[in-house]
Amino acid sequence: MRVIFAGTPEFARAAAACLHAAGHEIVLVLSQPDRPAGRGMKLQASPVKQWAQSLSLPIAQPRSLRLDGKYPDDAAAAREAIIAARADVMVVAAYGLILPQWVLDTPPQGSLNIHGSLLPRWRGAAPIHRAIEAGDVETGITIMQMDAGLDTGDMLLTESCAIEANDTTGLLHDKLAAMGGELIVRALELAAGNGLQPVAQPVEGVTYAHKVEKAEAAVNWQDSAETIGRRIRAFNPFPVASTHLGAEVIKLYSYEINSEKCPPDERHGTILSVNDDGVRVACGQGVLRLTELQRAGGKRLPAADFLRGFELAPGMVLGA
Repeated sequence: MRVIFAGTPEFARAAAACLHAAGHEIVLVLSQPDRPAGRGMKLQASPVKQWAQSLSLPIAQPRSLRLDGKYPDDAAAAREAIIAARADVMVVAAYGLILPQWVLDTPPQGSLNIHGSLLPRWRGAAPIHRAIEAGDVETGITIMQMDAGLDTGDMLLTESCAIEANDTTGLLHDKLAAMGGELIVRALELAAGNGLQPVAQPVEGVTYAHKVEKAEAAVNWQDSAETIGRRIRAFNPFPVASTHLGAEVIKLYSYEINSEKCPPDERHGTILSVNDDGVRVACGQGVLRLTELQRAGGKRLPAADFLRGFELAPGMVLGA
């Protein structure tokens, strides 16, 4: 098929590469404008743009696709490119721009979205983070026929994936990215033979995966060890769960939950013990053993190495 691909981050790049490898003709790539990144805050192309450039594919980076919006010239130029591409279908994965109805209606086969959850659970911007944070035992990929709503279109294909006890957002992202690429290739094969059967999303079970904000990274030690642990995994690799000791910020990457109960007279956030196996901390319910930590500006280290350069001792209170 002739495909317009719209996506920005690594999750989308993996899908685009699968489509290309399967023999589909990528006639136009849409990706977000270059953004400042890194210590020098230099403009950096998205993973999808970098991939498209490596194959000399045509690229458009409109700031908006709304013809009546803030950047009408961008939208008009993108509209010309989309029409000129004469695509059979548009595939969208984590693009980051709202697609107006004219975009959805332009390709004869419409626009198909690769979404990182089992809809209608976790519609929205951060389905992988929120699934881990909520303690879900499974998630998956939904290939959806896009409409004007927020992830409300008919479901075309789904595939589930277990969320393992040690899955971080980074690990689960990679699993789902690979799954999404395979599933969209299958979807286009079925679409070519009119084999896709749209199914309306259930009206029950709708949840929204709101964008993750940096402010959410701060650990509240009054929460249970289980809740804090899920957030450590959900916010790895971004924005990374953190706590502080005085003015020093400490980022938290991995942990173990001890089966013991928290001593009733201990203040939440109190360090109970310190050794090479980790830093045991009293939580609202239970005890968390921090096993991988990082100082601001330092390296991510196992607890034994971290403690050689940063003194922690029983009785200190984190987050105070």
